[in-house]
Amino acid sequence: MSGGVAPDPAATPHLRQREAGERKQLSYPEAPETLPVAVFDNHTHLEHADGDAPLTPSEHLDRAASVGVRGIVQVGTDVETSRWSAAIAARDPRVLAAVAIHPNDAPDLDRAGTLDEALAEIDRLAAEPRVRAVGETGLDFFRTEEDGRAAQFASFEAHIAIAKRHGVALQIHDRDAHDEVVETLLRVGAPERTVFHCFSGGPELAELCAEHGWYASFAGTVTFKNAAPLREALAIMPRELIMVETDAPYLTPAPFRGRPNAPYLLPYTVRGMAEHLGEDVAAFATQLATNTERVYGSWAD
Repeated sequence: MSGGVAPDPAATPHLRQREAGERKQLSYPEAPETLPVAVFDNHTHLEHADGDAPLTPSEHLDRAASVGVRGIVQVGTDVETSRWSAAIAARDPRVLAAVAIHPNDAPDLDRAGTLDEALAEIDRLAAEPRVRAVGETGLDFFRTEEDGRAAQFASFEAHIAIAKRHGVALQIHDRDAHDEVVETLLRVGAPERTVFHCFSGGPELAELCAEHGWYASFAGTVTFKNAAPLREALAIMPRELIMVETDAPYLTPAPFRGRPNAPYLLPYTVRGMAEHLGEDVAAFATQLATNTERVYGSWAD
């Protein structure tokens, strides 16, 4: 493109459309009671349109603010969504960004010979001032077969190096690969601020995170009836290493499981966590907000 101004990557309100699948209720749930102390959603995907009446990023952020969610970390999973995330963070003070190549995409890029090029772009984006994390990156052995795992390891280690080079947090995607993720972090050295996004382990992984000062970010899954091991892990984690997220549009908290998720629904998860821990909601929300800004810095900067 020669001459003129390059288009804003965030000018398009949605880059992806979530499939309805077998879900029967595609309307957004009712808003929760406003939190007494505002918190942050430290992992969400506003680039996804979902439900029968998709919300724009601005609508998401306005709804979130109205119930005590005063900022989000918008997370990229490939070059396109990472550029979009960095661009929206640059223009909206309620947004910080994370950029990465998702581990499930790394094998395809490696086979196409473009993984190094994609990682170079993530490295470039990670230098932007409103990009405060590299993620989501990690290992996913649920979807990736044995022949793609070498590419996942290589990509994960490259992302770790990028996070350390730019002094930003690392957001880890860990699915069916707890031991391998931990081994990699210990072998190559974890960044100072390392977050297990959508924490999916049990007490054993929680104890390891506590030992090494790694953060555990809990999503709506912690409210599910069948998630007793997650709640056991939550109870083990030191309060100063706990964060909260939506992973929207996925993982909608109970009692709305299966419906579209959004940052404004975060208070349901916050209250569920506080109840399980026997914590005062205001005190717990204050701790969550403090932890989140310790990891990503101030949204006001």
